[in-house]
Amino acid sequence: MKKIMVTGGAGFIGSNLIRKLLGQGHAVLAVDNYFSGIEKNISEFLGHPNFAFVQHDVIEPLYREVDEIYHLAAPASPKYYQRDPIFTSKTILFGSLNQLELATSTGAKALFASTSEVYGDPAEHPQRESYWGNVNPIGPRACYDESKRAMETLAFDYFRQYGTRVKVVRIFNTFGPGMAIEDGRVVSNLIVQALRGEPLTIFGDGSQTRSLCFVDDLVRGLMAMMGTDDDFVGPVNLGSGHELSISQLAEIVLELCGSSSELEYRPLPQDDPKQRRADTSLATSKLNWTPSTDLTLGLAKTIRYFEAELAVRSLK
Repeated sequence: MKKIMVTGGAGFIGSNLIRKLLGQGHAVLAVDNYFSGIEKNISEFLGHPNFAFVQHDVIEPLYREVDEIYHLAAPASPKYYQRDPIFTSKTILFGSLNQLELATSTGAKALFASTSEVYGDPAEHPQRESYWGNVNPIGPRACYDESKRAMETLAFDYFRQYGTRVKVVRIFNTFGPGMAIEDGRVVSNLIVQALRGEPLTIFGDGSQTRSLCFVDDLVRGLMAMMGTDDDFVGPVNLGSGHELSISQLAEIVLELCGSSSELEYRPLPQDDPKQRRADTSLATSKLNWTPSTDLTLGLAKTIRYFEAELAVRSLK
């Protein structure tokens, strides 16, 4: 049994990861400040003999003797990270520095969740890990994009200078149960609007593309990366190679929800990427990992989750 810390443990990805880790018999400490995490996401773990929770802001150090650290803490949706961009930068930079110091002092292995946003609005397609990106360093998304890039720099420098046991993954668009109703990202927005019978918001003309990875597949990739030898740091893309336009996604959501909602087009936000698709060949070769969940099946599971969430909210 390993002692594992998950920062951002009450978040969408963190809570799904914790469920898997507990299922494998590990002792898990979840850390979250509830800025974008949801208390309900960890309610099922309360009372589990191998689970503990600390409400804590990763901007401040937290010392615990652990074997592994999954550092997921960060507001990942533009709705949250643009609300207070300075706080976002502090969370990512100071939070990452604190986990690096903890990993260095304890000898723990630490995985850092970076993002496909480090590629910005890419000029290379699909995006390989060797691509340096096309990011606006002073735009409204830069607090997240550039802070994650700096996080990667810190992780690699700690590895080179101190021999810290670090791993870096770049997470592409992920969806599934555990997302907040007000998450603000495309999959949750479209599903919730369709279920409520509201117009589906499409930014731009809907031709921009994304590759969507179901959360169970992502969790499997995170754990595979953590299990690699210490001399392999990454970065490694974790995402789906199946690309579709936002308009196509909206049509699929409407069909699966049985909704007759209209599409409502709005201006594309500044620096919003026009296309995004992961080249996952490195993950396949190094981790023996590839997403296996069919998009329609994953969306159907996510729709059922949101149906239940909306039903509970309607009773309050």
